[in-house]
Amino acid sequence: MILQLLLLVAAALFAVGLYGTISQQPIVMVMMGLELMLNGVLLAGGALWWWLAPTTDGQIVLLLVLAAMTVEMAAGFAIAVLAHRSRGSDMTDSATELHS
Repeated sequence: MILQLLLLVAAALFAVGLYGTISQQPIVMVMMGLELMLNGVLLAGGALWWWLAPTTDGQIVLLLVLAAMTVEMAAGFAIAVLAHRSRGSDMTDSATELHS
């Protein structure tokens, strides 16, 4: 029962993130949607890994992936802030060119 509940929560996180990514225009909101989608995938992966082999090896790997994902999102937010400062806009339509 716990596995089904965790997979349901992971699917809900992924669905909300997908809706947020598709429906929003600001870059920060799109990145937040992507973060929710990745967190849903990580939750599903951790739940399945725990169900298949209940050791801590899988959770350590998922924590490393989460740390790498956090660094990537921080770099993405830095690029979004730089684009906002240089162009005065934070919409995805105006961020098609990243060179100055």
